[in-house]
This record gives sequence, structure tokens and C-alpha cells, in this order.
Amino acid sequence: MRYRLEFLLFRLVAGLAVLLPLEAASGLSGWLWRLIAPWLKRHRRALAHLQLAFPDLTEAERERIARDMWETLGRVFAESFHLTELAASDRIVIEDEAALRAMLAPTNGFVACAAHQGNWEIAVVGLARLGYRTAGIYQRIKNPYVDEMARRLRAPLYPDGLFPKQPATALTLLRHVRNGGVLSIMADLRETRGVKVPFFGRPAPSTPFPALIAVTQNKPLFAAQVIREPGVRFRISMRPVEVSRTGDREADIAATTARLQAMFEESIRARPDQWMWGHKRWG
Repeated sequence: MRYRLEFLLFRLVAGLAVLLPLEAASGLSGWLWRLIAPWLKRHRRALAHLQLAFPDLTEAERERIARDMWETLGRVFAESFHLTELAASDRIVIEDEAALRAMLAPTNGFVACAAHQGNWEIAVVGLARLGYRTAGIYQRIKNPYVDEMARRLRAPLYPDGLFPKQPATALTLLRHVRNGGVLSIMADLRETRGVKVPFFGRPAPSTPFPALIAVTQNKPLFAAQVIREPGVRFRISMRPVEVSRTGDREADIAATTARLQAMFEESIRARPDQWMWGHKRWG
């Protein structure tokens, strides 16, 4: 019954977001999250993480970043109900598109990773614009009704399949990339059994999966960045991650994972207001 009531509320909010124009929905949701979220427990966690990451900032500066972050997340929530419209619009710009096309042209399968930044759902749109069909992986939501609706909203962006995070999925996606496919994956969250690598100066359990594919299948690895700009517009960039190939598999995976997380950290430091500080990244 609780799941059904939660789903009913979710459907009502979704209906309102769909009825409103994109910019109105994004702005309203961002305003509400900015107003309400600072009263919740996760706001204190976000401030604690910001203090660890940016000890030289004042308390007021960290508070401003946290509130800007909540507005960003509120906007992402509303924009999730307009993904098809966003994907077909001119609101998304790819940086150095010609150079990026030339860099990707020789590849035969690769892994592209992004952080929960700007609007992370937009990252895969950039790959589609470049002519690539992608597969993706997602973390199931506890409420099965909400999970199914959220999956249906995202699935059209992943024509080669959107798979739940589970043991069998890893093998499926490894084969996908081995056979020349493209995998788009969010790789900035805590992975309890992952590799501990530095992230803002502290060991952070991180997913080794992108590095594992790159190392064992001899495939390129890229870090994507989505930056939110005024007017519900986005700028996407993508850079190669150096993949270690010393022959020591575990060491190569750890070193490559560390480089990927370092690239995430660099982009987050540049725009800390656009990344999720409220989750338990370090444990």
C-alpha cells in the first residue's frame, strides 16, 4: 500500500511536470527543491562533505553551493519527464564536435562514463548525436512501480538496452563492448565493494567496472562532462582516460579507476554547485 501511495504521488508530480512547458517545469521544481531540501537531513550531510572537500571556503560559501545544488537536482527531476523533448532540441551543444568525431572514428566499442552533474541523463544524448547506439546500466529504485516508470522514461535514450545493476548484467555489457558496442555508465557514486581510490583527498570506494572493460577488452575509456547553462541548456564534453596496460590486471584496473575519478573531481571542482553532495560517496 505504501508503494502504491508513493507511486500515486509520483504520477501526480509527473503529470504536473509534463503539463508545464520545459523551462517552467524545470524552474518550478528547482525553486521547490531549493526551498525544501535545506530542512532535510541530507543537507547536513552535503555541508559536511563540502567542508571536507573545500576546507578553505567559508560556511556561507558552502551553504550557497549546497542550495544551488538542490536547485540543480530539482531541475533534473522535472527535466526527466521531458527527456524526449530535450533529446530532440537544440538545447544541447557538444564541445569540439568535429575533433570528438575524429577521435572516436577509429574505435570499435568503448566505454563512456559521466558523473551525476548538470543533468546526467543528457550525456547519452551526446553519444546519440554523434551517431552511436548505446547500452546503459541503472540502479533499481526500491519502489517497483516508480522504478518501472522511471525506466520507461530513460529507456528510449539507450537503444541497445538499459539493464538493471545485477551480476548477470556485467557479463552482458562486457560482451556488448567486446563486440563493438558502446556503454554509457554513471561512475561517480560509492561502490561498497569497489576499488578505493583518492577522491577529494580521501579514499572513496569506486566502481572498477569501466576500467575492467577497458583493460581486459583493450577498449578506450572516456570521461564525459555535462555542464548546465542558463535557460535549460547544456554543454557536453568528453575526454579520453589513460588506460594502464602494464600486464598486471588488478593494478591496471586500480590505476585507471583512479584516473577516471580524478577527472570527475577536476570537473566537479570547477562547478561544485552542479554535483550531488548529499550522497554517501566516501562511506
